[in-house]
Formats: sequence, C-alpha cells, structure tokens
Amino acid sequence: MGKLIVIDHPLIQHKLTLIRDKNTGSKDFRDIVKEMSMLIGYEITRDLPLQEVEVETPLCITKSKALSGKKLGLIPILRAGLGMVDGVLQLIPAAKVGHVGLYRDPVTLEPVEYYCKLPSDVQERDLIVLDPMLATGGSASAAIRFLKDKGATNIKLACLIASPEGIKVVQEQHEDVDIYVASVDEKLDDHAYIVPGLGDAGDRLFGTK
Repeated sequence: MGKLIVIDHPLIQHKLTLIRDKNTGSKDFRDIVKEMSMLIGYEITRDLPLQEVEVETPLCITKSKALSGKKLGLIPILRAGLGMVDGVLQLIPAAKVGHVGLYRDPVTLEPVEYYCKLPSDVQERDLIVLDPMLATGGSASAAIRFLKDKGATNIKLACLIASPEGIKVVQEQHEDVDIYVASVDEKLDDHAYIVPGLGDAGDRLFGTK
C-alpha cells in the first residue's frame, strides 16, 4: 500500500488556514497555493538521490553533494493543478511539465478526459501528479492510470486537502503511489465537495464560478 504523508509543518498549516478562509481573494489564494506547493515539494523531494562531486571553493578543492540527475516530471490535473506548478518548479526548475485535462461529470461524478499531453520520455521520469483537492479520488486515479498506460512506473500524488473517501479510492486502485497532503478533512458532502475544505479550488484560483 502506498504511503499517506500528512505534512504538518507549521508554515503549511498556517497557510492552509488562510486559503480555507472564504474572504481570501483570488490573488492571495494563488500566491498562498504556490507557497504551499513549494513547501510540499520540499517534502516530496526529500529522498532524491545524490552523487559526490568535486567543487572548487574560494579556498580549496573539496568534495560535495549534488543531485544525481534523476529525471523528474510534474503533471498538473487541469485546471486547478496549474496553481501548484510554479511553486514546485522553483525547487526543481529542470523538471518537465505534462498536462492531463479532466472534468467531473455533474451527474455521474465520474472523471472524463479531454486533454493529455506528456513528456515524450515520461516512462523514464519520476512523476509528481498535482491537484489541490483529492475529493472523490476519481480524477486523480484516472490521471495516474493514464500515466501508467504511457509507461510511467514511479508516481507520487501531491494535494493540499484530501477526503478519506478520495484517499481510499487512490490507495485501492494504485497501491504503489504515495500521497502527500497538508490535511485529511472530515468527509465529502452530497455534492462531492470536501468538508470543511476550501470550496472549489479552480474557481478560487482563477476568479470564476
């Protein structure tokens, strides 16, 4: 079973409170989501492999550590996942970015794919799927399935808020995927919104309804 990692860093928890607040406007919401994504990305990349290199300081030549060149990819689920990309890219600017477009059918609540554009070498990369909200788990699970169908074998999922129901779906359908979240909230309501949640992340990011 993939691990569930709840990141309880004080800065993340403080920023989470700010984006829950219905009075936080779109600009501040975007900025805070970006900051939280960078902090979550820091935790996700904690185990990146290192190699020893030689470097010349102003005083002498010494041995030091550098990333070993592992190929990484970021896969935001459109559209809300776009709000998380820049924050993670600040940490790993060499990562390639693919996009998976999904929407939730308002009647069946099932994910429907409308766009998928991935790096050509996706099967060689460690991938981080980005989506602020893990609600029913349908969209995240479908996106992960698309990636696996393209040959991806090492995938992590990064979210801001998750429901117990969504976590259960992803873990049951993708036992090899670790999930990183800032909060596991109480439940889903009758409309499949996370409670207490923060509303619709896409609408709040982009000022739409």
